[in-house]
Amino acid sequence: MFSYRHAFHAGNHADVLKHTVLVSILSHMTDKAAGLVVVDTHAGAGLYPMEIGSSTKGSEVSEGLHSLRTRLQSSGETVTEALQNYLKVVGAFRGQGGSAIYPGSPFIIQHLLREQDKLKLFELHPSDIRALDGHVAQLRAGRQVAVLREDGFEGLKKFIPPTTRRGLVLMDPSYEIKSDYMRVTESISDALKRFSTGTYLIWYPIIPRPQAHSLPKNLIRLAQQVRKPWLHTTLRIKSGAVQTNTADFDPDKRPKQGGLSASGMLVINPPYTLKEALQQSLPQMVQWMGQDKQSGFTLEAGA
Repeated sequence: MFSYRHAFHAGNHADVLKHTVLVSILSHMTDKAAGLVVVDTHAGAGLYPMEIGSSTKGSEVSEGLHSLRTRLQSSGETVTEALQNYLKVVGAFRGQGGSAIYPGSPFIIQHLLREQDKLKLFELHPSDIRALDGHVAQLRAGRQVAVLREDGFEGLKKFIPPTTRRGLVLMDPSYEIKSDYMRVTESISDALKRFSTGTYLIWYPIIPRPQAHSLPKNLIRLAQQVRKPWLHTTLRIKSGAVQTNTADFDPDKRPKQGGLSASGMLVINPPYTLKEALQQSLPQMVQWMGQDKQSGFTLEAGA
């Protein structure tokens, strides 16, 4: 069974991709004065220690955020605006004594929201929901943030269309159960019928499973059916999955075996600024997190 609970992979290359996209989109959407409603259907625990415990299992932090920071510093190159914004948000989270804390999507979102915006967080896992409740309580955000112990696929229906008519939905289930792929497609299909102008971000792992291969195609088809723009990007840091564009890599760094090698993001109704931001940032992600000649990315968009 594929396992991708948030706590075991916080700060890895998939998070770098997902959260760079998330920060870029939120930064654009919060430029407008009107209130925004954001729904995170699979919120996880919200905050994760990077120095000790489960987040370092399999050295996935070292393959992601740590690699990005270390190789960026040694290169002396200028980081793109999108990556700079991502690193700034992540860097704002420090524990007592300077210990590193990685913010999950709920805290990245809340960090960027304004007073007029709302955040709805769904989580079902018993330990994660307890942790999320505790972490959110420390924010003292009042009614701005709501934590719901419900199925995010079903709970999403309660909040779309939002009263503000401006909404962002992040959907990144664990995909431990094969039916998650079908439920993602069904949920997005229903959401587009209810709220076709919303912005939808769907993360998925690139693994040797037919459902993972079909998911982005199905989502693109849904966007095309309602004549909405879409953007699809993938990032791979080591051998495995499907051949993609190659970029600079470190030939002396041996690829690590095991673990997730690639992931993708599908965005429906992306901001017009997102494609250019990723065109600039994806090569740097590959350069600073890639482990072998198979490292690479893809980026495609349609209307």
